[in-house]
Amino acid sequence: MLTVLALAILAALALTACGSSSPSSAAVAGTATHQDCVAVGDVLSDGPDPGSDPIGYAQAQVLPLRQLKIADTSLHRTVQALASAYQTFSSSGGSAGAEQVSKAEKAVNALCPGVAN
Repeated sequence: MLTVLALAILAALALTACGSSSPSSAAVAGTATHQDCVAVGDVLSDGPDPGSDPIGYAQAQVLPLRQLKIADTSLHRTVQALASAYQTFSSSGGSAGAEQVSKAEKAVNALCPGVAN
């Protein structure tokens, strides 16, 4: 009898947990765009620490960002713009392109929230 009661409680908890996530987040999680955002985030998480070596970080991101296969056209253009901004910034030794990088990061974050932080 206790086993049946324990299973009923577990089932109720499982149903409650499933109902707490929003349908939109579940639907977005499996999309190609979500997978592309994860790939962009993975690239941007690699390399030197952007806080301690911003030029090295920017330089390390250019090629991996350019090599990403991104299905969503808008996201693809935005990521390529970010790669170009990083290239300008790193090529200038940090003396040019910081505003371009900031603008490109905001554009990527608009499509993939929090990815380019």
